[in-house]
Amino acid sequence: MIDTRPLSVPTFRRTWIGNATSFFGFQFTAVAVPVQMFAITGSATWVGLLGVAGLVPLLVFGLWGGAAADVVDRRKLLLTSSVVTWVTTVLLLVQAVLGVRSGHLLLVLTAIQAAGFAVSSPARQAIVPRIVPEALVPSANTLNYTANTAGGVLGPLAAGLIMGIWSTSDGVIVAYAFDALLFTVTFWATWRLPPIPPALREPGADKPSVGLRGIAIGLKFLVTQPVLLLSFAVDLVAMVFAMPRALFPAVAEEQFGGGAAVGWLYSAIAIGAMVGGLTSGWIARVKRQGLALIVAVVGWGLAIGLAGLAHSLWLMVLLLALAGLADLVSAVYRQTIMQTFAPDHLRGRLQGVFTVVVAGGPRLGDLRAGATADLTSVGTSWVGGGLVAAGLAVVLGLASPALIRYRPEQGETDGR
Repeated sequence: MIDTRPLSVPTFRRTWIGNATSFFGFQFTAVAVPVQMFAITGSATWVGLLGVAGLVPLLVFGLWGGAAADVVDRRKLLLTSSVVTWVTTVLLLVQAVLGVRSGHLLLVLTAIQAAGFAVSSPARQAIVPRIVPEALVPSANTLNYTANTAGGVLGPLAAGLIMGIWSTSDGVIVAYAFDALLFTVTFWATWRLPPIPPALREPGADKPSVGLRGIAIGLKFLVTQPVLLLSFAVDLVAMVFAMPRALFPAVAEEQFGGGAAVGWLYSAIAIGAMVGGLTSGWIARVKRQGLALIVAVVGWGLAIGLAGLAHSLWLMVLLLALAGLADLVSAVYRQTIMQTFAPDHLRGRLQGVFTVVVAGGPRLGDLRAGATADLTSVGTSWVGGGLVAAGLAVVLGLASPALIRYRPEQGETDGR
C-alpha cells in the first residue's frame, strides 16, 4: 500500500493538504472552461486553442519561475504567484456571471492563469527535497500525485454533476465559485511554510540568476544529461500525441448525450491514477526507474488508443483509468529522477523546464487532438494519437538506452 511516512513531517503535511484541496477546486475550472468554450463556439478546435493560450505563458514563465526559484525565497515566490492564479479564477467567475460569452476572453484568462501556475509550480516541486529526507522523496511525490488524482476524480465528477443539475451557463458559474473558494486553503498552507532561501552554492558553481543567463545554465546542464533529457522527451511524446481531453466535450455530447458524461470522462484518467497511488508501496523499491518510466508511457499510449475504440461510456472510463494508472507511475519516476539527479542549486531551473514539458505537453496535445478531429474525425484523432505515442516511446528508449539503464544511486544528490 501507499507509503505515508512523509506525512509525519508537519511542513510537508500542511503543504500536501493545501495542494490537494486547491487541485480539487481547480478541477471545477478545468471542466468549466472547455465546456463554456464549446457552448460558445461549438468547435473542438476552439477547445484545443485553450491549450495554445496556456502554452506561451508556460514556456516563458515556467523557465523564468524555475530560475527565480533558485534565487529568491521559494515561499515568497509561491505566495505571489498564487495571488495571480486566484485573481484569474475570480475574473472567470465574473465573466460567467455577466454572460460575456467571448471565446477570446476565455483564451486571455486561460493564458494569465497558466502564467501564475508556471511561476508557482517549479518552486512548489523544488521544495519537496528540502522538507523531507531524500529517501522519502519518491514516497512524497507519490502522495502528492495521489492527492492530486483524487482531486482529479472527485472534482470532474462534482463538476459533471453540476453541469447535469444546472444549465451550462449556471453550471460554469457554480464551478468557478467553488474553485475560488477552495483556493484559499493553498494560501494557508503556503503562509505556514518556513522560509526556504536559495541553497548554498557548491564550490565553483555559477551564481544563480533570474535572467537569460540563469536559464541558459540550467538548459546547458539538461542537454548534457541524457537521462534527464530522455525522461522529458518521453513525457512530451505521451502528452502531445495521446492526451484526448480536448475531445471530451464533443464525445460526451455526441456519443453519450451530454450531462454528467463529461464529468466521468474528465475524471476517468484520475480514477486510475488514484488507484495506482493507493497501491503504490512498490514504487519506491524499483531500481530500474528509467525502464519503468518507458514501460509506463507505452502502457499509457496503448490504453488511450483502446479507449478511443470503445462505444460504451463505462468501457471508455475503464480504459482511461488504466491509462491513468500508467500515468501515475510514469509521473512519479519522472519527478523523482529530476529531483534526485539534479543538484539543488539547479533544481528550480530544471523544475521550470519540467513544468514547461509536463504542463505544456498536454496543451499541445489539446491543439493536436482538436485540430486533427476537425480535419478527420474524433475517433481517428483519439486512437491514432495513442498508438503513435506508444510507438515513439519504444523508439526513444531503444535509440538511446541511457534512460533504460538508469538506476538511482543511494544518497545521489549531485547529478553524477
